[in-house]
Amino acid sequence: MRRTIIAVASSTLLFAGCASTPDEQPTATQAAPAAASSETPRAQARPADRRAAAPAAPAVTKGVDGMPHQRTIYYDYDQFDIRADYRKIVEAHAQYLRDNPRAKVTIEGNADERGSREYNVGLGQRRSGNVEKALQLLGAKESQIESVSLGEEKPACTEQAENCWWKNRRGDIRYVGK
Repeated sequence: MRRTIIAVASSTLLFAGCASTPDEQPTATQAAPAAASSETPRAQARPADRRAAAPAAPAVTKGVDGMPHQRTIYYDYDQFDIRADYRKIVEAHAQYLRDNPRAKVTIEGNADERGSREYNVGLGQRRSGNVEKALQLLGAKESQIESVSLGEEKPACTEQAENCWWKNRRGDIRYVGK
């Protein structure tokens, strides 16, 4: 009972600290891609394009074994905080990992092509690292989770338009051996 209360309190604090709104300007730790490296971005979006958000998260569904079907967390442009509508997906994976201590995941952080390669690798790492931290705060063991960044190297979509870029701003939860 005490462990459950601690896990719920920890998740509440984590998610309260991860809240962001699409109208926020990037902070110093989330500097614009051009400022993150001496290399200039290959594509610059107009400010209006930068704020287009990914669609809302789907409802959480689970397989017969209890493993959540939804394994992708989408992010707003230049953000790495877990959006409020994706928290239930993270919570479902944390519960699965708690209930299955032998299960292991790799979290792959991805970014769209805007920004330098170095910046996008860093952004992808911040995205996967935040999901890893959330899973641990919700009770998953550190030994069950590995986080990596793929930067812009594994796009889900290759068109140069916002309706494609949002698909590349993501964190993929991959179960090892599944």
